Amino acid sequence: MSTPFLTAQWRYLAMLNYEVDPAMLASLVPKGTLLDDEAGRHYISLIGFLFLDTHIFGLPALFHENFEEVNLRFYVRRELPGGSHNGVVFIREIVSLPLVAETAKLTYNEPYVTAPTRHSLVRTNDELQSVEYLFGSAKRQCRIAIHVDSAPTEIKPGSHEEFITQRAWGFTTQRDGGTIEYAVDHPRWRVWRNARYELDGPLADFYSAPFSSILSGVPASAFIADGSAIAVHLPHRIA
Repeated sequence: MSTPFLTAQWRYLAMLNYEVDPAMLASLVPKGTLLDDEAGRHYISLIGFLFLDTHIFGLPALFHENFEEVNLRFYVRRELPGGSHNGVVFIREIVSLPLVAETAKLTYNEPYVTAPTRHSLVRTNDELQSVEYLFGSAKRQCRIAIHVDSAPTEIKPGSHEEFITQRAWGFTTQRDGGTIEYAVDHPRWRVWRNARYELDGPLADFYSAPFSSILSGVPASAFIADGSAIAVHLPHRIA
């Protein structure tokens, strides 16, 4: 396993998951990987979450330790003799800090852009009630909010939540058309199910067609994952 490039906490992941026609993702699949499906169903996910206590090669990322991220991703796998590497591919990643975006572009060629971001958490008697992520300027702002009424529960093996959250690898197409793979370590998360969601704002300002119209529709699922400590490793080339 490669040396961890980045360690942090990923917390309060608000996940909106949309079923899509796999044909619309075909041109985005990195070489050496295949679209992954859950019983024949393919998804993209819009995810807002907190990046906390960020360290690079073990050193605090000064003035860049805590921030929000909103990303849009889909699901792939790499078939190997010993089994599959189940992973994700990012369509767009949004942060407010230019240095974070530029570092990710240089190291991984990830599709980061910068925009103002904010978040809020609502708790009652120390129980989570809702999470909200805002991105974009004040006049052109998008908003993701998820509301829950119950306590988080463990993710069941073979469940939809496991398909979405248990992703130990990232894959990124490079400028020359090749592919890198990198490992992402974290334990199994708990999730708040039976969530109510809100998504509004000028999504087309951030996502091109057909993704902007898909996100304007009804997601197949919405939930919050509690998150955990994570480690993102340096990449290696697979194609």
